[in-house]
Amino acid sequence: MLWLMRVSSFFTAALLTVVLSPSLQSFPPAEAIRSSHFDGYLRFPGQIAVPDPRARHFAFRRAPLFRNAGDCIARSETNNSTGSSTVCHPSLVHIAITLDEEYLRGSIAAVNSIIQHSSCPENVFFHFLVSDTGLESLVRSVFAQLQFKVYYFDPNRVRGLISTSVRQALEQPLNYARNYLADLLEACVSRVIYLDSDLVVVDDVAKLWRYDLGGRTVGAPEYCHANFTKYFTKQFWSDPRLSGTFAGRNPCYFNTGVMVMDLDRWRRGGFTSRIEHWMEVQKAGGGLGRIYELGSLPPFLLVFAGRVAPIEHRWNQHGLGGDNVRGSCRDLHSGPVSLLHWSGSGKPWVRLGSGRPCPLDALWAPYDLYGPALQPR
Repeated sequence: MLWLMRVSSFFTAALLTVVLSPSLQSFPPAEAIRSSHFDGYLRFPGQIAVPDPRARHFAFRRAPLFRNAGDCIARSETNNSTGSSTVCHPSLVHIAITLDEEYLRGSIAAVNSIIQHSSCPENVFFHFLVSDTGLESLVRSVFAQLQFKVYYFDPNRVRGLISTSVRQALEQPLNYARNYLADLLEACVSRVIYLDSDLVVVDDVAKLWRYDLGGRTVGAPEYCHANFTKYFTKQFWSDPRLSGTFAGRNPCYFNTGVMVMDLDRWRRGGFTSRIEHWMEVQKAGGGLGRIYELGSLPPFLLVFAGRVAPIEHRWNQHGLGGDNVRGSCRDLHSGPVSLLHWSGSGKPWVRLGSGRPCPLDALWAPYDLYGPALQPR
């Protein structure tokens, strides 16, 4: 078990890197890999390729190869033992995560951390939610053995429901893709772990997968000491028709960046429509004004707070990105750590790239596979 005390300096964080990662990750010599989609050119039917000034080049080192431990079901067995398609095999651990340009570096690091710490990495199946299917080839190049599928999420599905937030990044349509996992994923996928792109897992993810949800639809670490009222406006709390939704529920804050979701119960309960209802209330205003200021979190709280299966806090050491306005360096909470989450405005890859890292960013760096972009010939 990984027990960490609070960290107050860069040197302490660097030491913790040795504890949290399987090694200091001496990756093979950097092999530059570029997405074939983002090749710097726009192509139109019947026309030659022309430079696209908007194009971004992504280059990543190839991830280390991985194998299952001896007591795991081999991938060949996973494919063939029941005759069912790979994604439907009951031995798989299903993980959903988004891929987009801005957070791509974080998503790749998150996947790398999961694989590095899993005892059965060949049995982990990733469901990537994208608004740009061109990123699929990059993932295949970086993770040669990875089992995954890419799902296109149409931004227009939620554009009309999204209201402005305290931070523009929270308004991106892909942030809301988690609301639609029950619709997007195959019906045979009855459970999934949803993970944000700004985290690393430093424990075997199968332990999180096996949590008993006790008949609940969503499981997550809860934080009942947090001031729950701040997630909604005064207008919300002053109207009994709105605030009454929490009657008899003892609601607590939980972070939606780490959730175990029972998709069968979600589908039966129509929870996507319930979340959309609150987004419509927020958007309409109804003469009362806004009922919350944060992006995709409050609708989840309105539907699930007080009805969440509690998971140990070790599975979401969140807030490492600082607050959403100023950004700040923060320490770990006391207690054991299985997952480090840079929720908040500060992202480790941005701070490391600018030469102004926070101490705990050193714990993210060993899983980073980003390399210099190739220069066009």
